[in-house]
Amino acid sequence: MTRLLPGIVMTSLWVLLLIYGPADLFWLVVICIAVLGLYEYYKMTIAIPMGARLIQTIVFSVAPVLIAVFQRPELFMAILYVSLSGSILLSLKYHKRFGHILLYLGFSSFGALYIGLCLAHMVLIRYLPEGASWLLLLTAVTAGGDTGAYYIGTYFGRRKLCPEISPGKTVEGAIGGILAGSILAVAVGMLLLPEFRPALIFIAALILSVVSIIGDLAESVIKRSAGVKDSGTLLFGHGGVLDRIDGMLITAPVLYYILVLGIV
Repeated sequence: MTRLLPGIVMTSLWVLLLIYGPADLFWLVVICIAVLGLYEYYKMTIAIPMGARLIQTIVFSVAPVLIAVFQRPELFMAILYVSLSGSILLSLKYHKRFGHILLYLGFSSFGALYIGLCLAHMVLIRYLPEGASWLLLLTAVTAGGDTGAYYIGTYFGRRKLCPEISPGKTVEGAIGGILAGSILAVAVGMLLLPEFRPALIFIAALILSVVSIIGDLAESVIKRSAGVKDSGTLLFGHGGVLDRIDGMLITAPVLYYILVLGIV
């Protein structure tokens, strides 16, 4: 119950936000998610103490999400340059306080890409026609995939997927998660996006399901390298913010380009 109730509440709030919330409110919520996720990421990786250094680093890393409201992805190259320049300036300003400048530059640049840039694509999707419905479909892919992988892996899992990175994940669980996420996505697509062919949605969902597993493993390897079990404790029994959005981080850009390139 300690995990079930918070999970139901978080999922319900997310769905309500997508169904009833305006796009600008969604953008503001994603900014908050990005700030919390970056805080967890930097506490894990380079252990910046709370203060000016951490706040300034987060501001530069969250910049892609801030400009996503303009709905111009071509601005991302410019804003990533701003993020890089900001990291360089902070390394010059605080060079005596950082243990290893190259580590700081590497982690801060990756944070801007991994969290800032990826979450910015989620905002871009929301501003697209039927964007809320596509984000609900993406939620179905990741949530259905996690649930399917857990139960199939628990009862039928035999072969380890990446034992050195995530010992609990199995090949059978991954296959079950891919199928469960794809089937649930098709059901959501038929309900909310009837103008799109179910076969194309299923193909897109298969791709997104595989990418979601990669995103989950990406966060797992970060946590394992940092020597922590969860990215944080903010979400009670569900760990931290990054633990909840790891699959959607990597899949959001893929879905965005699937849509704007007209693949479905």
